[in-house]
Amino acid sequence: MTRRYGMTVPFAGPLMDQAERFRALVDLGYTDAWTAESDGYDGLTPLALASTWAPELRLGTAILPVFTRGPALLAQSAASMAAAAPGRFVLGIGSSSNVIVERWNGIEFEAPFARVRDTVRFLRAAFTGEKVTESFESFDIAGFRLANTPLAPPKIMVAALREGMIRLAGREADGVVVNWLSVEDAAAVTAVVRDAASVAGRIQPEVIARLFVCPSTDRDVVVTQAKRLLAAYVNVPVYRAFHEWMGRTDLLSEHWERWDAGDRSGSLVAIPEEIVDDLLVHGSVEDCRMHIERYVAAGITTPVLSIVPLAGVDTDKAIRELAPKGT
Repeated sequence: MTRRYGMTVPFAGPLMDQAERFRALVDLGYTDAWTAESDGYDGLTPLALASTWAPELRLGTAILPVFTRGPALLAQSAASMAAAAPGRFVLGIGSSSNVIVERWNGIEFEAPFARVRDTVRFLRAAFTGEKVTESFESFDIAGFRLANTPLAPPKIMVAALREGMIRLAGREADGVVVNWLSVEDAAAVTAVVRDAASVAGRIQPEVIARLFVCPSTDRDVVVTQAKRLLAAYVNVPVYRAFHEWMGRTDLLSEHWERWDAGDRSGSLVAIPEEIVDDLLVHGSVEDCRMHIERYVAAGITTPVLSIVPLAGVDTDKAIRELAPKGT
């Protein structure tokens, strides 16, 4: 089995200028290109371009929110990408967050677990090409049939931050997508998803982790700047609940208290450095490589790097230095 090693795309700047940078990923030994979808480029357009720019890459979404596209449109979008990149497209879906769903898209963020579960079940049915008429808990489908059924239905991955969703990923999807977690967290998540898959009689699930990486030895600057980045995540309810579940309540309690009180600067000071060290891969290139390997040893089957350009880090240089083949 090919060892997978992915990169988060697209890169900064206009999409039309990125073909050579996508090709470089192949030459450097990266196997995967994964997109996210929040407030930048959408999750599918860069992959559609990549399907022709770099047809050797496996392409994945990490993730498409299940609330911001209707079930039928999501099925059409996934089938279209599967047709553009037969056997090379992986559909990562998830609930996303109240910030993206409610504040930015004006859609109620209700019953996220049910919505993700029902979407997985609907997509499985839709990808067969049969007509789907069913009342799910979170939505109803009446007479939908995909006109262009994918010859190779995409694998479905579920983004998860809590045990229930992780078990859903193992039980009904083909794997799980995780991020902003430590090596120890990765081991815990892997154990849960594998157990759920085993109980359901499914094959071993894929465990995809977006790892935020900053290859810089300027520790003081990296830690200071990283705290701002971390604060943008750990105060989102779904991420806060995840880190509480992972046992970080005591470590982050002062930060959360100050943040909730409106003391933004004080809240950043209150983030312990060990949180940065646990959640951000940083240090020398060799330090970063070893840290990534620890995630793999903990059960991550597909590390997907996301270069964080703190402390003046050059993204393209980091991609080269951290590449599987090295340069």
